[in-house]
Amino acid sequence: MRSNTGPSNIAIAAIVVGTLTGCVVGPDYKTPDLAVPRHWGSKTSRKIQPPQLSQWWKRLRDPTLDALIEEAVAGNLDVATAKAKIREARATYREQRGALLPTVEGTASATRNRTAASDGTPASVYNEYEPGFDASWELDLFGGNKRAAEAAKYGVDAAEEDLRDTLVTLVGDVASYYVQAREYQALRDLAQRTGVSQRRTAELTQAEFKAGTATAIDAAKAAGEAASTEADIPTYETSYAQAVHKLAVLLGKPPAALDERLKTGGAIPRPKLDVSTGIPADILLSRPDVRSAERQLAQYTAKIGQAEADRYPSVSLTGSISSSATSISDLGKKSTIGWSFGPSLTVPIFQGGQLKAAVDVAKAQRDQYYIAYQSAVLTAMQDVEDGIVSLTQERLKNAKLVVSAASYRKAADLSHELNQAGAVDYLNVLDADRSLYSAESSLIQSTANIASNYISLNKALGGGWDGQVDVSAPVVVDADTGPHLAKAK
Repeated sequence: MRSNTGPSNIAIAAIVVGTLTGCVVGPDYKTPDLAVPRHWGSKTSRKIQPPQLSQWWKRLRDPTLDALIEEAVAGNLDVATAKAKIREARATYREQRGALLPTVEGTASATRNRTAASDGTPASVYNEYEPGFDASWELDLFGGNKRAAEAAKYGVDAAEEDLRDTLVTLVGDVASYYVQAREYQALRDLAQRTGVSQRRTAELTQAEFKAGTATAIDAAKAAGEAASTEADIPTYETSYAQAVHKLAVLLGKPPAALDERLKTGGAIPRPKLDVSTGIPADILLSRPDVRSAERQLAQYTAKIGQAEADRYPSVSLTGSISSSATSISDLGKKSTIGWSFGPSLTVPIFQGGQLKAAVDVAKAQRDQYYIAYQSAVLTAMQDVEDGIVSLTQERLKNAKLVVSAASYRKAADLSHELNQAGAVDYLNVLDADRSLYSAESSLIQSTANIASNYISLNKALGGGWDGQVDVSAPVVVDADTGPHLAKAK
């Protein structure tokens, strides 16, 4: 009588194997629940709106800046590096996933054999051909490979967030250096205009001195004031050139590539709208560096389970099948066929404490990334708080400087009129011109600071490039990678 328990046993074995291979050891990751304030410290009475971070730089309304940012995203080398790291992380994940599957290898051998008997029988010479297949599968009973794959997947997430963080930094840096370039152009132009006016005045004062209507002190002070203002021009030219060179390098171009394009000058970008800052909890999702830190924490939490699994027994299923014949045409017909199949068990008995130490290392690394995540959140909140205060206070300062510059302009005009009428001496004129130049310089710098603080606040909130970025294309395309003779170099 036939037994019908065979299929049942196979089914039961399959269920048991499937259940066991679904087990894991080590902690399961949970996103930390960090306590953050309900509102920013510099809260205002206006209604809180979520941050409007999509293409925030376009609210500066500068087409040249818009074009530079697009070119930077396409050509920046840090972005290219971040793309390559994503490709690396994805390949690592595929590699780890592959460890969960069986491996199959093909083998083949061909030998020429000679045997001779000791009784003098003529030697026998024959060929032997042996093809075969070997297969193995680690059952991963305690989830070491699954934890490794899980860690690799979190690594992919972290690499993608790192790319977004690189883009946040890039967009902010391009905008900042562009504002600096326009600021130094404006300061240079002011120094040139003021220097020309002061030089003309110095020449007139020198003529008056020769005619006896002005003193030598007046002539010397006028010449010195003009020279002092003219001395500012090389400083501004240097700072302008450095900003443009940094900007070009951010675009992945030679330092002097933008010289002709930006030399015509332009206004300092002026943001018109307030920045919506939302609430502190928003940065947990909007800041890619915070998200990357959280993904790295998840990655190193999974690595604890990977290390813990090495302390448990491992079971592998191995099998092989081979055929042997003296002629290739006899394979599968007159050949001998052999096979083997069975499990193998490996039990760690004594490793000198190495396996436990590896778990402790993984836990310590997890703790470091937990602290790094906390630090990233605190730093992000500090960046936003600093940005809010800086932008608010700079706008108040700018309003005062507008009044200051207008007042000094009026004072300078009156000083020139009264000096020509003989009512005040020339020292009053020099003092009024000097104060006007200083006030206008401060106003230009404050206007640039408003734009820079606006940029910094949007950057602090996590505003970056939200368009499509292709990460699949390699930078270096290899040719002739198949088997070939090595070429001497």
